[in-house]
Amino acid sequence: MPGGIDLDHADDLTSRLPATEGFDPAFTGLDHWPTATQMSALWAAQLAAVAAIGPAVPVIAQAVEAAVPRLRSGGRLAYAGAGSSGRLGAQDGAELPPTFGWAHDRLILLIAGGEGALIRAVENAEDDRGAARSSVDAAGLGPDDVLIAVAASGRTPYTIACVEAARAAGALTIAVANSPAAPLLSAAHHAVLVETGSEPIAGSTRMKAGTAQKVVLNLLSTGMMTGLGHVHQGRMVDMQARNAKLRHRAVRMVADLAGCDAECAERALESVDRDIKRAVLVALGAAPAAAAAALRTADGRLHVARASLGLASSPSAS
Repeated sequence: MPGGIDLDHADDLTSRLPATEGFDPAFTGLDHWPTATQMSALWAAQLAAVAAIGPAVPVIAQAVEAAVPRLRSGGRLAYAGAGSSGRLGAQDGAELPPTFGWAHDRLILLIAGGEGALIRAVENAEDDRGAARSSVDAAGLGPDDVLIAVAASGRTPYTIACVEAARAAGALTIAVANSPAAPLLSAAHHAVLVETGSEPIAGSTRMKAGTAQKVVLNLLSTGMMTGLGHVHQGRMVDMQARNAKLRHRAVRMVADLAGCDAECAERALESVDRDIKRAVLVALGAAPAAAAAALRTADGRLHVARASLGLASSPSAS
């Protein structure tokens, strides 16, 4: 029947359910358990979800290595998804400008239902393949760009259509899903499968699947940003220091990486408009203009710029 389910084939529908839609009998009676028992069981399920990422790490690494050259060439990073998966992608992307200095115009967030779906569920939007294709076309994705698409079931029409359209346009596509044999995985260049299984509350993929997705997104974006030179010796050296906490952090970073005191670090930051990378080179003895030129030549990689200027690193940064 239109808009409904053919009950004559209900058993067949159940047999085709993705793993994330299954029921875990271990959680039968969850709503009757003491609160402490509930919390312990839910916590254990979260730990299991994170552990399930392990087998996917080699594929994640391959995806990062494939993405970095495109992004280094000026490409953009896009995220696509629906519902909680889409919101997790948007959350990961939104952190890149303040954390790594990633330009806002090089970040694309595609979520079923549009920006309003970030704060209010738009449940029917995930079935709209046409909207997905239109969004990818409007973004103008191309060969230098990278798309990360996330869906717990791996069957979400909107997300699959985003991958198909982006791949057809020449973009590198990375899919993250929590159910095996998912169409989303076969549609992408790199398929990250994290089998988290059934949820403690059946079908609530914001739980185990969502936790695993968040970690995978952290790995992908952090790996890409590190490969692009936005991380040096474990520090976020392209961080935008726009509040008191981050300004203090910037001083500590420069002091640690240059092996100088806080006053020296502050003077160096003031001389280069509080750019952390340039400040490190200045604190090590470079002139501000020379520091800027060296970083441009080194594609922003601080260790390469430092070596080109013949500057020794501090003991703590070596």
